Amino acid sequence: MTNSNIVIVGAGVMGQGLAEAIATAGTEVTLIDRTTRLAERGIKGISEAMDREIERWGLTQSDKKAILSRISPSSDLSLAEEAEIVIEAIPEDLDTKQALFDKLDSICKPDTLLVTNSSTLSISEIAAATERPAKIIGMHFLYPVTKIPLVEIVKGLKTDKETFEKAVQFAELLDKKWITVNEYPGYVTTRIIVPLLNEAMHVLMEGVATADDIDDAMKLGFGFNVGPLTLADMMGLDVVMAWMENLLGELSEHKYNPCPLLRKMVRAGHLGVKSGSGFFEYDEEGNKIVSSNGNNDHVSEVVR
Repeated sequence: MTNSNIVIVGAGVMGQGLAEAIATAGTEVTLIDRTTRLAERGIKGISEAMDREIERWGLTQSDKKAILSRISPSSDLSLAEEAEIVIEAIPEDLDTKQALFDKLDSICKPDTLLVTNSSTLSISEIAAATERPAKIIGMHFLYPVTKIPLVEIVKGLKTDKETFEKAVQFAELLDKKWITVNEYPGYVTTRIIVPLLNEAMHVLMEGVATADDIDDAMKLGFGFNVGPLTLADMMGLDVVMAWMENLLGELSEHKYNPCPLLRKMVRAGHLGVKSGSGFFEYDEEGNKIVSSNGNNDHVSEVVR
């Protein structure tokens, strides 16, 4: 599979991470978005992320050059015609994903592995937009893709054994530990993490503790590498809220009802790292800004 022709549709954060991971594994990949400019912006994002790794001695300039040489930007979806693997990494909206898979169904070869990176939506419902539901599978990669060693392989109701085995081969190409998930809203990771993030936000909103102390409590008390509020900022607060709303709609359970503070922050444009402000503040490189008193208490203004 190392010489596979791989296409990613969606040059956002997840698409960028997938492209970098695939190129790092030695395989060429085409990154497609609505316009070539958006695809090129995605590659710029990959380049900037690698620059930060170079500063931490995690990569060399030679590594960066080799990885970027394997990633091509495009706006031409017809390039998927010759692909062995096509990965959808567009926003978490069912209608949009179904429309894309309907197009891919008419473009791609019968044996193409068609993958959705959805984190909450029904694989079967996405697959229903095609004439090949047996060939559609979910592969839920977690952010940041290049650092998290896990991928959930999610089988739809009609996903066949051959498609599953191809997904396993792809996961192993990327050196990911994979787990098998039978379709259910939120799969494993999103279903479990969302109530935790939501409860952390309620604790903050209720004034029980500061954002810093909530994160420290979970990191030091339970061995988390990243606190829940920082993690939400990294994922994107608008993305986290979309997950909650999708799960609330599917399961009608109150634990998935987005915290009012989260709703308020998203409406105000405080989306986390990508906007420079969420539960914490960030510089242009995504590093957390610590105030002179050693805290990140700007969110108190939003809470009030």
